[in-house]
Amino acid sequence: MPAASTPILKVKDLFIRRDETVILDRVNWAVQPHENWVILGANGSGKTSLLRAIAGYLAATDGGIELLGEKFGESDWRELRLRIGVVTNSFGSMVPVCEKALDTVVSGKFAQLDLWQRGDDADQRKARRLLKQVDATYLANREWQHLSQGERQRVLIARSLMTRPKLLILDEPCAGLDPVARRDFLALVDRLAVSRSAPALVLVTHHVEEITPAFTHALLLRDGRVLDAGPRKTILTSKNLSAVFGTPMKLTGSASGLRLGFTDGKPSR
Repeated sequence: MPAASTPILKVKDLFIRRDETVILDRVNWAVQPHENWVILGANGSGKTSLLRAIAGYLAATDGGIELLGEKFGESDWRELRLRIGVVTNSFGSMVPVCEKALDTVVSGKFAQLDLWQRGDDADQRKARRLLKQVDATYLANREWQHLSQGERQRVLIARSLMTRPKLLILDEPCAGLDPVARRDFLALVDRLAVSRSAPALVLVTHHVEEITPAFTHALLLRDGRVLDAGPRKTILTSKNLSAVFGTPMKLTGSASGLRLGFTDGKPSR
């Protein structure tokens, strides 16, 4: 077992290049216990590539990644990946349209989509408890094709918790949600963050209004490089966000509600 001081995740000098294109350029980042991070950056900043590398789907050219003290390339990443929960819209197209929500949750135990085995009774009971935790008990027997986008995101969170992960990555989870569904989903994330067995959270977004009080730290990416990283109070500034998005911007609000606007006469976001 890793020591209490061991980072949950450590990314050291991560460099990824494909042909002549540099995707990530010497990224350094660590997630410590009891920290919840937001990764913020414009489209093409490297957010998705960083997530794919952490999950073992994108090989590094140089540098390294450690999860719970285990190094990528030296440990069985298939086993380590079970300790990382991922909620992403890209999973939606991989779930069979007639699969029931309960089976989708159980599939998280096997890190497998399009579940071909039902799991045992204990798996079924655990899946029902997790659906209750995300306020989705009523969805257990509903087919995927009949779930709204917000309901699908709740089911995917429950799925990601089947293996009791130490790290939960939320990859632009509010994309496609209407304002009410987004509000309710973010409230769920905040409740999850303070639960006794909560994993460390990483929210990937380019909308500051999705950064709730649960998130204590921020990692800013631009052109595959780390622009700044650390406690959100010092990192989320108008100056930094102007640099992230490449245009003058002003950050307003407080920890309970942030807003980013343009300062060059263009419409606010």
